[in-house]
Amino acid sequence: MDWLCIHRGDAPLIVAFPHGGTDLAGLDDQFVSPWRAQLDTDWWIDDLYAFARDLGATTIATAISRSVIDMNRDPSGASLYPGQATTELCPTTTFDGDPLYRFGAPDETEVVRRLGLYHRPYHDAIAAEIERLKAQHRKVILYDAHSIRSHVPRLFDGELPQFNIGTNGGATCAPELETVVASICAASGHSHVVNGRFKGGWTTRHYGHPDAGIHAIQMELAQRGYMIEPASFDPGNWPSQLDSDPAILPTLQQVIAATLDFAKGYP
Repeated sequence: MDWLCIHRGDAPLIVAFPHGGTDLAGLDDQFVSPWRAQLDTDWWIDDLYAFARDLGATTIATAISRSVIDMNRDPSGASLYPGQATTELCPTTTFDGDPLYRFGAPDETEVVRRLGLYHRPYHDAIAAEIERLKAQHRKVILYDAHSIRSHVPRLFDGELPQFNIGTNGGATCAPELETVVASICAASGHSHVVNGRFKGGWTTRHYGHPDAGIHAIQMELAQRGYMIEPASFDPGNWPSQLDSDPAILPTLQQVIAATLDFAKGYP
């Protein structure tokens, strides 16, 4: 599985990157264009959090594009946000609502094939790393790292806050962890919200069991904090490059350090 990259550390923290991949798994000709299929990538997210590995964190990243299969969706296909616009397990549109496929959506057989090839192995890897680290530590944090364009009218109104913290209404981690992360973001001078438009996807909801010592938190970043977002997006200007000195990096470093402090604390 050369599309799955696992860096193992011994600290009680896993940072997962479900949407940083651009590999279209040989399906390029089925999409309207490769650029459209890669438009909604969480650009440079693995690079942005590279410092976490130096702190002993385990990182899990997939090279497979979310347009092939979304690793952060319920494998049953059930919507995480009933009544709100979203994309599917195997998306058929971009976030903007533009069609992804030339000749129609993948059928049920194809969806099941992609689940077996990519979604299940990705989550098997997360589960295995949680089990490995839980054998060493009383508490383990799963930090699900995401980013998105600042303006996506189909998904949310206006400009998205810079830091979007998701704990499914406080269900996926201890309140102390949610509070310390929110406090750091509030002190950063950038906008933030807790359990706003993005309350945490399937990864956070599936693995977060604070009573069992497994705490999950999602961080959705507005991409303007670490790369230039143009007024309109086309193949000539998107993606832009990762900023050499991202404005939000010091805050992210504080957040990751605080999650580690929480995980290493007692009880």
